[in-house]
Amino acid sequence: MEIVSSPQDMQALAMQWRAAGLKTALAPTMGYFHQGHLSLMEYGRTISDKLVVSLFVNPAQFGPSEDLARYPRDLDRDAALARQVGVDVLYTPGVEDMYPPGYQTYVEVGGLSKGLCGASRPGHFRGVATIVLKLFNQALPHAAIFGEKDYQQLVVIRRMTRDLNLPIDIVGRPIYREADGLAMSSRNTYLSPEERSSALCLFRAIRAARELVASGARSRESILEAVRQIIRSTPLTDIDYTALVHPETLEGVDAISGEARLALAVRVGKTRLIDNTLLSETQLCCV
Repeated sequence: MEIVSSPQDMQALAMQWRAAGLKTALAPTMGYFHQGHLSLMEYGRTISDKLVVSLFVNPAQFGPSEDLARYPRDLDRDAALARQVGVDVLYTPGVEDMYPPGYQTYVEVGGLSKGLCGASRPGHFRGVATIVLKLFNQALPHAAIFGEKDYQQLVVIRRMTRDLNLPIDIVGRPIYREADGLAMSSRNTYLSPEERSSALCLFRAIRAARELVASGARSRESILEAVRQIIRSTPLTDIDYTALVHPETLEGVDAISGEARLALAVRVGKTRLIDNTLLSETQLCCV
């Protein structure tokens, strides 16, 4: 595995691969890998000749009071894990490489960025869309792989890719969970043992919603009220939002007609966690 830090070097290598007729997949990450990240890499390995994993903690997607300074970082550990999966290039640009002095250009994806996490984190998706487009221009992938835990991010990137006519297949992969159901996240490392236990309320709420839909519930309020009751009855939690939205437009829906996406953001102690699930009229189980 090669570690590349320069955008120019990454782009030159990507152009060589394309000239040789090789298919490239990119998995963009902020590092501190867990099994969810590795599952994206493992999938990328199956669909490409060359697999690039980017590792960049992007300051443009963090607000002034958010956790940029303490976001977990361990390059040596991440490089060892990426090497085990068979990554071809671990791409590790610095902040000055991505945002040189005088930087002024940003990408905005309109309506899709405004609600859910966009309402709680103003400017977040402008930072996400900007850095992802830059990574696309540097790694020149044929496919890019994202986890569905950051579902709004996935929808925003798909929209940006369509709107800007980028010849890239955007692949969403299922949420990877711990054995007890907690969605894997680098931020889980912030949780104390008591907070870790309380964080399971997100998955309990998801299971309850799926059970309700399987038993015939369709209205937004009946589903969201059950979800909120579970979270509110759990210590150390504070709801940011609970929402039932259309899977593509992310607009709120009054009832499930076909499919809808349940999206949650909850603070457990000082740590903000997100989770989501697809709810369908054909739901048969609660897993």
